[in-house]
Amino acid sequence: MARKDYPQFAAEIVAAVGGKENIVSVAHCMTRLRFVLADESIVKDDEVKKVKGVMGVVHGGGQYQIPIGTQVADLCPEVEKLLGGASATDAAKAKADSMRVVSKDSWYNRFFKAIAGCIIPSIAPMAAGGIIKGVLTILTTFGVLASTDGTYMIFYAAADALMCFFPIIVGFSAGKVFGMNPYTAACLGAAMLYPNLAAFVGAETPLTFFGIPVTMLAYQQTILPILLAVFVGSKIEKLAKKLIPQILQLMFVPTVVLCITFPLTLLVVGPVMTVVSNGVAGAINGLFNLAPVVCGGILGAFWQLFVMMGIHAAMIPIIINNLTTLGFCPVNAILGLTVWALAGVSLGYALRVKNKELKATAFGAMASALCGITEPTIYTVALTNFKRFIAAFIGGGIAGVIGGALGIKFYTWAGDGLFRIPGMINPAGLDISFYGFLICAAVAFAVSGAIAFFVTDPNEDAQA
Repeated sequence: MARKDYPQFAAEIVAAVGGKENIVSVAHCMTRLRFVLADESIVKDDEVKKVKGVMGVVHGGGQYQIPIGTQVADLCPEVEKLLGGASATDAAKAKADSMRVVSKDSWYNRFFKAIAGCIIPSIAPMAAGGIIKGVLTILTTFGVLASTDGTYMIFYAAADALMCFFPIIVGFSAGKVFGMNPYTAACLGAAMLYPNLAAFVGAETPLTFFGIPVTMLAYQQTILPILLAVFVGSKIEKLAKKLIPQILQLMFVPTVVLCITFPLTLLVVGPVMTVVSNGVAGAINGLFNLAPVVCGGILGAFWQLFVMMGIHAAMIPIIINNLTTLGFCPVNAILGLTVWALAGVSLGYALRVKNKELKATAFGAMASALCGITEPTIYTVALTNFKRFIAAFIGGGIAGVIGGALGIKFYTWAGDGLFRIPGMINPAGLDISFYGFLICAAVAFAVSGAIAFFVTDPNEDAQA
Protein backbone atom coordinates (compact mmCIF):
# COMPACT_ATOMS: atom_id res chain seq x y z
CA MET A 1 0.00 0.00 0.00
CA ALA A 2 1.29 3.47 -0.90
CA ARG A 3 2.66 5.53 1.95
CA LYS A 4 0.44 8.49 2.89
CA ASP A 5 2.29 10.19 5.77
CA TYR A 6 3.77 12.72 3.38
CA PRO A 7 5.37 15.18 5.87
CA GLN A 8 7.32 12.38 7.60
CA PHE A 9 8.06 10.70 4.26
CA ALA A 10 9.46 13.98 2.91
CA ALA A 11 11.57 14.54 6.01
CA GLU A 12 13.14 11.08 5.72
CA ILE A 13 13.99 11.60 2.04
CA VAL A 14 15.49 15.05 2.58
CA ALA A 15 17.67 13.68 5.38
CA ALA A 16 18.73 10.71 3.23
CA VAL A 17 19.95 12.90 0.36
CA GLY A 18 22.14 15.02 2.64
CA GLY A 19 19.69 17.52 4.10
CA LYS A 20 18.31 20.69 2.58
CA GLU A 21 21.83 22.16 2.50
CA ASN A 22 22.66 19.64 -0.22
CA ILE A 23 19.54 20.25 -2.32
CA VAL A 24 19.81 22.81 -5.11
CA SER A 25 16.31 22.15 -6.45
CA VAL A 26 13.56 19.55 -6.50
CA ALA A 27 10.80 18.80 -8.99
CA HIS A 28 8.76 15.78 -9.98
CA CYS A 29 7.49 13.99 -13.06
CA MET A 30 4.70 11.41 -13.09
CA THR A 31 6.38 9.02 -10.66
CA ARG A 32 9.76 10.39 -9.56
CA LEU A 33 11.20 13.04 -7.30
CA ARG A 34 13.95 14.71 -9.29
CA PHE A 35 16.68 16.38 -7.24
CA VAL A 36 19.57 18.52 -8.38
CA LEU A 37 22.09 18.06 -5.58
CA ALA A 38 25.11 20.12 -4.65
CA ASP A 39 27.18 16.98 -4.08
CA GLU A 40 25.82 13.58 -5.12
CA SER A 41 28.94 11.84 -3.83
CA ILE A 42 27.90 12.26 -0.18
CA VAL A 43 24.59 10.47 -0.71
CA LYS A 44 24.49 6.73 -0.06
CA ASP A 45 22.03 5.06 -2.40
CA ASP A 46 21.46 2.17 0.02
CA GLU A 47 20.34 4.59 2.74
CA VAL A 48 17.90 6.27 0.37
CA LYS A 49 16.47 2.90 -0.68
CA LYS A 50 15.85 1.99 2.97
CA VAL A 51 13.28 4.79 3.28
CA LYS A 52 9.87 3.13 3.27
CA GLY A 53 7.99 4.00 0.07
CA VAL A 54 11.10 4.54 -2.05
CA MET A 55 11.22 2.17 -5.03
CA GLY A 56 14.83 2.77 -6.00
CA VAL A 57 17.37 5.35 -7.13
CA VAL A 58 18.20 6.53 -10.65
CA HIS A 59 21.18 8.64 -11.71
CA GLY A 60 20.36 10.27 -15.02
CA GLY A 61 20.17 13.55 -16.88
CA GLY A 62 22.21 15.35 -14.22
CA GLN A 63 19.57 14.58 -11.61
CA TYR A 64 19.25 12.34 -8.57
CA GLN A 65 15.92 10.65 -9.25
CA ILE A 66 13.89 8.74 -6.67
CA PRO A 67 10.97 6.65 -8.01
CA ILE A 68 8.01 6.97 -5.64
CA GLY A 69 4.87 6.21 -7.62
CA THR A 70 1.89 8.28 -8.66
CA GLN A 71 1.60 9.83 -5.18
CA VAL A 72 4.77 11.81 -5.91
CA ALA A 73 2.61 14.84 -6.80
CA ASP A 74 1.40 14.93 -3.17
CA LEU A 75 4.85 14.25 -1.72
CA CYS A 76 6.85 16.85 -3.65
CA PRO A 77 5.09 19.90 -2.08
CA GLU A 78 6.00 18.54 1.37
CA VAL A 79 9.64 18.32 0.31
CA GLU A 80 9.45 21.90 -0.97
CA LYS A 81 8.00 23.03 2.38
CA LEU A 82 10.98 21.56 4.18
CA LEU A 83 13.30 23.47 1.87
CA GLY A 84 11.49 26.65 2.79
CA GLY A 85 12.26 28.26 -0.55
CA ALA A 86 15.94 28.34 0.36
CA SER A 87 17.16 24.81 -0.36
CA ALA A 88 20.90 24.68 -0.80
CA THR A 89 23.10 27.41 0.58
CA ASP A 90 24.82 29.81 -1.80
CA ALA A 91 28.06 27.96 -1.18
CA ALA A 92 26.44 24.63 -2.03
CA LYS A 93 24.94 26.06 -5.21
CA ALA A 94 28.30 27.46 -6.22
CA LYS A 95 29.86 24.06 -5.57
CA ALA A 96 27.18 22.36 -7.67
CA ASP A 97 27.66 24.83 -10.52
CA SER A 98 31.42 24.29 -10.36
CA MET A 99 31.02 20.53 -10.47
CA ARG A 100 28.70 20.70 -13.46
CA VAL A 101 31.03 22.96 -15.42
CA VAL A 102 34.09 20.75 -15.03
CA SER A 103 32.34 17.39 -15.30
CA LYS A 104 32.95 15.58 -18.58
CA ASP A 105 29.24 15.13 -19.24
CA SER A 106 28.10 18.63 -18.26
CA TRP A 107 26.63 19.45 -21.69
CA TYR A 108 25.02 16.01 -21.79
CA ASN A 109 23.41 16.66 -18.40
CA ARG A 110 22.32 20.16 -19.32
CA PHE A 111 20.66 18.92 -22.50
CA PHE A 112 18.55 16.38 -20.64
CA LYS A 113 17.68 18.85 -17.88
CA ALA A 114 16.53 21.37 -20.48
CA ILE A 115 14.41 18.80 -22.30
CA ALA A 116 12.87 17.54 -19.05
CA GLY A 117 12.29 20.97 -17.54
CA CYS A 118 10.88 22.56 -20.67
CA ILE A 119 8.75 19.77 -22.11
CA ILE A 120 7.71 17.35 -19.36
CA PRO A 121 5.31 19.88 -17.71
CA SER A 122 3.27 19.90 -20.93
CA ILE A 123 3.14 16.12 -21.39
CA ALA A 124 -0.12 15.64 -19.45
CA PRO A 125 -2.23 18.13 -21.47
CA MET A 126 -0.49 16.91 -24.63
CA ALA A 127 -1.58 13.35 -23.87
CA ALA A 128 -5.10 14.55 -23.04
CA GLY A 129 -5.27 16.22 -26.44
CA GLY A 130 -4.17 12.99 -28.11
CA ILE A 131 -6.90 11.00 -26.37
CA ILE A 132 -9.55 13.55 -27.37
CA LYS A 133 -8.36 13.46 -31.00
CA GLY A 134 -8.46 9.67 -30.98
CA VAL A 135 -12.03 9.62 -29.71
CA LEU A 136 -13.05 12.24 -32.28
CA THR A 137 -11.54 10.11 -35.06
CA ILE A 138 -13.57 7.11 -33.90
CA LEU A 139 -16.76 9.20 -33.79
CA THR A 140 -16.19 10.58 -37.31
CA THR A 141 -15.22 7.14 -38.66
CA PHE A 142 -18.56 5.70 -37.54
CA GLY A 143 -20.55 8.76 -38.63
CA VAL A 144 -21.53 9.94 -35.16
CA LEU A 145 -19.91 13.34 -35.82
CA ALA A 146 -18.69 15.25 -38.86
CA SER A 147 -15.57 17.41 -38.85
CA THR A 148 -17.79 20.40 -39.73
CA ASP A 149 -19.99 19.99 -36.64
CA GLY A 150 -19.66 22.63 -33.94
CA THR A 151 -19.25 19.94 -31.28
CA TYR A 152 -16.33 18.43 -33.18
CA MET A 153 -14.64 21.79 -33.73
CA ILE A 154 -14.96 22.81 -30.07
CA PHE A 155 -13.49 19.56 -28.78
CA TYR A 156 -10.77 19.58 -31.45
CA ALA A 157 -9.76 23.13 -30.52
CA ALA A 158 -9.33 22.03 -26.90
CA ALA A 159 -7.27 19.04 -28.04
CA ASP A 160 -5.08 20.88 -30.54
CA ALA A 161 -4.51 24.19 -28.75
CA LEU A 162 -1.33 23.20 -26.95
CA MET A 163 0.36 21.84 -30.08
CA CYS A 164 -0.82 24.77 -32.18
CA PHE A 165 0.83 27.25 -29.81
CA PHE A 166 3.59 24.99 -28.54
CA PRO A 167 6.45 27.56 -28.77
CA ILE A 168 4.57 29.79 -26.32
CA ILE A 169 4.10 27.00 -23.77
CA VAL A 170 7.64 25.67 -24.15
CA GLY A 171 9.00 29.21 -24.13
CA PHE A 172 7.42 29.90 -20.74
CA SER A 173 8.86 26.68 -19.27
CA ALA A 174 12.24 27.35 -20.87
CA GLY A 175 12.29 30.80 -19.28
CA LYS A 176 12.13 29.15 -15.86
CA VAL A 177 14.75 26.56 -16.76
CA PHE A 178 17.24 29.09 -18.16
CA GLY A 179 16.64 31.75 -15.51
CA MET A 180 14.90 34.23 -17.83
CA ASN A 181 11.67 36.14 -17.25
CA PRO A 182 9.21 33.42 -18.38
CA TYR A 183 6.71 35.96 -19.70
CA THR A 184 9.33 37.56 -21.92
CA ALA A 185 10.28 34.04 -23.06
CA ALA A 186 6.63 33.29 -23.84
CA CYS A 187 6.49 36.50 -25.90
CA LEU A 188 9.36 35.19 -28.02
CA GLY A 189 7.34 32.06 -28.70
CA ALA A 190 4.23 34.09 -29.51
CA ALA A 191 6.16 36.35 -31.88
CA MET A 192 7.36 33.27 -33.79
CA LEU A 193 3.68 32.48 -34.45
CA TYR A 194 2.51 36.03 -35.13
CA PRO A 195 -0.04 35.90 -38.00
CA ASN A 196 1.43 38.79 -40.04
CA LEU A 197 4.84 37.09 -40.03
CA ALA A 198 3.42 33.59 -40.54
CA ALA A 199 1.88 34.87 -43.76
CA PHE A 200 5.41 35.08 -45.22
CA VAL A 201 5.98 31.32 -44.89
CA GLY A 202 6.52 30.16 -48.47
CA ALA A 203 5.72 33.63 -49.85
CA GLU A 204 7.26 34.70 -53.16
CA THR A 205 8.23 38.11 -51.75
CA PRO A 206 10.54 37.50 -48.78
CA LEU A 207 10.32 39.27 -45.46
CA THR A 208 13.28 41.59 -44.81
CA PHE A 209 14.95 43.01 -41.71
CA PHE A 210 16.93 46.18 -42.44
CA GLY A 211 17.30 44.90 -45.99
CA ILE A 212 18.41 41.41 -44.88
CA PRO A 213 16.11 38.68 -46.27
CA VAL A 214 14.43 36.55 -43.61
CA THR A 215 13.53 32.94 -44.37
CA MET A 216 10.26 32.70 -42.47
CA LEU A 217 9.50 29.18 -41.32
CA ALA A 218 6.41 27.55 -39.82
CA TYR A 219 7.22 27.39 -36.11
CA GLN A 220 3.95 25.88 -34.93
CA GLN A 221 4.55 22.67 -32.93
CA THR A 222 8.35 23.09 -32.99
CA ILE A 223 10.57 22.73 -29.92
CA LEU A 224 14.28 23.25 -30.59
CA PRO A 225 14.05 26.76 -32.15
CA ILE A 226 12.29 28.24 -29.12
CA LEU A 227 14.57 26.37 -26.70
CA LEU A 228 17.70 27.88 -28.24
CA ALA A 229 16.00 31.28 -28.63
CA VAL A 230 15.21 31.41 -24.91
CA PHE A 231 18.70 30.19 -24.03
CA VAL A 232 20.19 33.04 -26.08
CA GLY A 233 17.62 35.45 -24.67
CA SER A 234 18.55 34.48 -21.11
CA LYS A 235 22.19 35.44 -21.77
CA ILE A 236 21.14 38.78 -23.28
CA GLU A 237 18.81 39.41 -20.33
CA LYS A 238 21.61 38.81 -17.81
CA LEU A 239 23.91 41.17 -19.71
CA ALA A 240 21.18 43.82 -19.96
CA LYS A 241 20.63 43.70 -16.19
CA LYS A 242 24.31 44.42 -15.65
CA LEU A 243 24.33 47.40 -18.02
CA ILE A 244 20.93 49.01 -17.36
CA PRO A 245 20.36 50.89 -14.05
CA GLN A 246 18.03 49.00 -11.74
CA ILE A 247 15.41 51.76 -11.74
CA LEU A 248 14.99 51.31 -15.52
CA GLN A 249 15.23 47.51 -15.71
CA LEU A 250 11.51 46.76 -15.42
CA MET A 251 10.75 48.30 -18.81
CA PHE A 252 14.02 48.34 -20.68
CA VAL A 253 15.44 44.86 -19.98
CA PRO A 254 12.58 43.06 -21.77
CA THR A 255 12.75 45.74 -24.50
CA VAL A 256 16.40 45.00 -25.15
CA VAL A 257 15.85 41.23 -24.96
CA LEU A 258 12.98 41.22 -27.46
CA CYS A 259 14.60 43.69 -29.87
CA ILE A 260 17.82 41.68 -30.06
CA THR A 261 16.71 38.09 -29.51
CA PHE A 262 13.71 37.91 -31.82
CA PRO A 263 15.40 39.19 -35.01
CA LEU A 264 18.36 36.94 -34.18
CA THR A 265 15.93 34.03 -33.82
CA LEU A 266 14.37 34.61 -37.24
CA LEU A 267 17.69 35.22 -38.99
CA VAL A 268 19.86 32.53 -37.40
CA VAL A 269 18.52 30.51 -34.47
CA GLY A 270 15.25 29.34 -36.00
CA PRO A 271 16.61 28.20 -39.38
CA VAL A 272 19.67 26.51 -37.84
CA MET A 273 17.72 24.61 -35.17
CA THR A 274 15.04 23.61 -37.68
CA VAL A 275 17.73 22.07 -39.88
CA VAL A 276 19.29 20.32 -36.86
CA SER A 277 15.92 19.02 -35.67
CA ASN A 278 14.93 17.73 -39.10
CA GLY A 279 18.40 16.24 -39.62
CA VAL A 280 18.38 14.26 -36.35
CA ALA A 281 14.83 13.08 -36.93
CA GLY A 282 15.67 12.17 -40.52
CA ALA A 283 18.69 10.12 -39.43
CA ILE A 284 16.68 8.17 -36.86
CA ASN A 285 13.76 7.64 -39.22
CA GLY A 286 16.14 6.63 -42.01
CA LEU A 287 17.72 3.98 -39.79
CA PHE A 288 14.28 2.77 -38.76
CA ASN A 289 13.06 2.62 -42.36
CA LEU A 290 16.21 0.78 -43.43
CA ALA A 291 15.72 -2.01 -40.92
CA PRO A 292 12.29 -1.67 -39.25
CA VAL A 293 12.26 -5.24 -37.96
CA VAL A 294 15.70 -4.96 -36.35
CA CYS A 295 15.04 -1.51 -34.89
CA GLY A 296 11.60 -2.59 -33.72
CA GLY A 297 13.07 -5.58 -31.93
CA ILE A 298 15.80 -3.56 -30.23
CA LEU A 299 13.55 -0.71 -29.13
CA GLY A 300 10.73 -3.04 -28.11
CA ALA A 301 13.11 -5.04 -25.95
CA PHE A 302 15.29 -2.41 -24.28
CA TRP A 303 13.47 0.94 -24.26
CA GLN A 304 12.53 0.58 -20.58
CA LEU A 305 16.23 0.59 -19.71
CA PHE A 306 16.38 4.16 -21.02
CA VAL A 307 13.32 4.96 -18.90
CA MET A 308 15.15 3.56 -15.88
CA MET A 309 18.16 5.75 -16.61
CA GLY A 310 15.90 8.78 -16.81
CA ILE A 311 17.10 9.88 -20.26
CA HIS A 312 14.01 8.92 -22.25
CA ALA A 313 12.93 12.58 -22.47
CA ALA A 314 15.57 13.09 -25.15
CA MET A 315 13.34 11.22 -27.61
CA ILE A 316 10.43 13.64 -27.15
CA PRO A 317 11.65 16.27 -29.67
CA ILE A 318 12.15 13.53 -32.27
CA ILE A 319 8.64 12.19 -31.73
CA ILE A 320 7.07 15.65 -31.92
CA ASN A 321 9.12 16.51 -35.02
CA ASN A 322 7.85 13.32 -36.70
CA LEU A 323 4.24 14.10 -35.78
CA THR A 324 4.45 17.63 -37.12
CA THR A 325 6.46 16.97 -40.31
CA LEU A 326 5.33 13.46 -41.25
CA GLY A 327 1.97 13.33 -39.50
CA PHE A 328 2.99 10.13 -37.70
CA CYS A 329 5.86 8.53 -35.78
CA PRO A 330 6.87 4.89 -36.36
CA VAL A 331 9.41 4.96 -33.53
CA ASN A 332 6.97 5.87 -30.76
CA ALA A 333 4.55 3.22 -31.99
CA ILE A 334 7.13 0.60 -30.96
CA LEU A 335 8.10 2.30 -27.69
CA GLY A 336 4.53 1.99 -26.45
CA LEU A 337 4.72 -1.81 -26.61
CA THR A 338 7.29 -1.99 -23.80
CA VAL A 339 4.68 -0.85 -21.29
CA TRP A 340 2.46 -3.82 -22.18
CA ALA A 341 5.39 -6.18 -21.74
CA LEU A 342 5.96 -4.96 -18.19
CA ALA A 343 2.25 -5.16 -17.41
CA GLY A 344 2.36 -8.80 -18.51
CA VAL A 345 5.36 -9.44 -16.25
CA SER A 346 3.39 -8.15 -13.27
CA LEU A 347 0.46 -10.39 -14.11
CA GLY A 348 2.62 -13.49 -14.57
CA TYR A 349 4.34 -12.82 -11.26
CA ALA A 350 1.05 -12.14 -9.45
CA LEU A 351 -0.50 -15.39 -10.69
CA ARG A 352 2.55 -17.44 -9.66
CA VAL A 353 3.66 -16.09 -6.28
CA LYS A 354 1.87 -17.32 -3.16
CA ASN A 355 2.69 -14.48 -0.78
CA LYS A 356 -0.55 -12.45 -0.56
CA GLU A 357 1.18 -9.13 0.00
CA LEU A 358 3.46 -9.62 -3.01
CA LYS A 359 0.50 -10.80 -5.10
CA ALA A 360 -1.48 -7.66 -4.23
CA THR A 361 1.52 -5.44 -4.96
CA ALA A 362 2.02 -7.10 -8.36
CA PHE A 363 -1.63 -6.69 -9.35
CA GLY A 364 -1.40 -3.03 -8.38
CA ALA A 365 1.78 -2.66 -10.45
CA MET A 366 0.03 -4.24 -13.44
CA ALA A 367 -2.86 -1.78 -13.15
CA SER A 368 -0.36 1.06 -12.95
CA ALA A 369 1.49 -0.19 -16.04
CA LEU A 370 -1.74 -0.48 -18.01
CA CYS A 371 -2.29 3.20 -17.18
CA GLY A 372 1.18 4.02 -18.52
CA ILE A 373 3.23 4.08 -15.29
CA THR A 374 5.88 1.35 -15.34
CA GLU A 375 8.08 2.22 -12.34
CA PRO A 376 6.08 0.12 -9.84
CA THR A 377 6.59 -2.97 -12.03
CA ILE A 378 10.25 -2.19 -12.68
CA TYR A 379 11.22 -1.68 -9.04
CA THR A 380 8.89 -4.07 -7.21
CA VAL A 381 8.62 -6.96 -9.69
CA ALA A 382 11.22 -6.92 -12.49
CA LEU A 383 14.35 -5.89 -10.59
CA THR A 384 13.70 -8.23 -7.64
CA ASN A 385 14.48 -11.08 -10.05
CA PHE A 386 16.23 -10.02 -13.25
CA LYS A 387 14.85 -13.05 -15.06
CA ARG A 388 11.51 -11.25 -15.01
CA PHE A 389 13.07 -8.19 -16.59
CA ILE A 390 14.47 -10.49 -19.28
CA ALA A 391 10.92 -11.75 -19.76
CA ALA A 392 9.89 -8.17 -20.57
CA PHE A 393 12.83 -7.84 -22.96
CA ILE A 394 11.74 -10.97 -24.82
CA GLY A 395 8.03 -10.12 -24.96
CA GLY A 396 8.65 -6.50 -25.93
CA GLY A 397 11.28 -7.51 -28.48
CA ILE A 398 9.01 -10.02 -30.23
CA ALA A 399 6.17 -7.49 -30.28
CA GLY A 400 8.58 -4.85 -31.63
CA VAL A 401 9.67 -7.15 -34.47
CA ILE A 402 6.02 -7.75 -35.43
CA GLY A 403 5.21 -4.05 -35.15
CA GLY A 404 8.19 -3.12 -37.32
CA ALA A 405 7.18 -5.69 -39.93
CA LEU A 406 3.58 -4.43 -39.96
CA GLY A 407 4.69 -0.80 -40.17
CA ILE A 408 2.52 0.46 -37.31
CA LYS A 409 2.49 4.23 -36.77
CA PHE A 410 1.69 6.59 -33.91
CA TYR A 411 -0.48 9.50 -35.11
CA THR A 412 -1.18 11.84 -32.21
CA TRP A 413 0.28 12.32 -28.78
CA ALA A 414 -1.38 10.15 -26.17
CA GLY A 415 -0.50 8.42 -22.93
CA ASP A 416 0.81 4.90 -22.51
CA GLY A 417 -0.78 1.55 -21.81
CA LEU A 418 -4.50 1.65 -22.54
CA PHE A 419 -4.28 5.38 -23.17
CA ARG A 420 -1.85 4.80 -26.03
CA ILE A 421 -4.57 3.15 -28.16
CA PRO A 422 -6.26 6.42 -29.30
CA GLY A 423 -2.86 7.67 -30.50
CA MET A 424 -2.65 4.74 -32.92
CA ILE A 425 -5.74 5.81 -34.84
CA ASN A 426 -5.05 7.18 -38.32
CA PRO A 427 -7.08 10.41 -38.81
CA ALA A 428 -8.12 8.94 -42.19
CA GLY A 429 -9.71 5.97 -40.42
CA LEU A 430 -8.87 2.73 -38.62
CA ASP A 431 -6.04 0.82 -40.32
CA ILE A 432 -3.16 -1.58 -39.60
CA SER A 433 -1.64 0.83 -37.09
CA PHE A 434 -4.66 0.46 -34.85
CA TYR A 435 -5.31 -3.25 -35.32
CA GLY A 436 -1.62 -4.10 -35.54
CA PHE A 437 -0.87 -2.28 -32.30
CA LEU A 438 -3.61 -4.22 -30.50
CA ILE A 439 -2.10 -7.47 -31.76
CA CYS A 440 1.44 -6.45 -30.80
CA ALA A 441 0.34 -5.24 -27.38
CA ALA A 442 -1.40 -8.56 -26.75
CA VAL A 443 1.75 -10.45 -27.82
CA ALA A 444 3.98 -8.36 -25.54
CA PHE A 445 1.58 -8.84 -22.63
CA ALA A 446 1.05 -12.57 -23.11
CA VAL A 447 4.65 -13.61 -23.91
CA SER A 448 6.18 -11.58 -21.08
CA GLY A 449 3.51 -12.75 -18.66
CA ALA A 450 4.00 -16.41 -19.52
CA ILE A 451 7.78 -16.26 -19.17
CA ALA A 452 7.54 -14.31 -15.89
CA PHE A 453 5.13 -16.95 -14.57
CA PHE A 454 7.53 -19.81 -15.26
CA VAL A 455 10.69 -18.09 -13.97
CA THR A 456 9.05 -17.05 -10.69
CA ASP A 457 9.44 -19.17 -7.59
CA PRO A 458 5.93 -19.57 -6.12
CA ASN A 459 7.42 -19.48 -2.62
CA GLU A 460 9.27 -16.23 -3.24
CA ASP A 461 9.03 -13.89 -0.26
CA ALA A 462 9.52 -10.19 0.29
CA GLN A 463 13.27 -10.62 0.61
CA ALA A 464 13.67 -12.35 -2.77
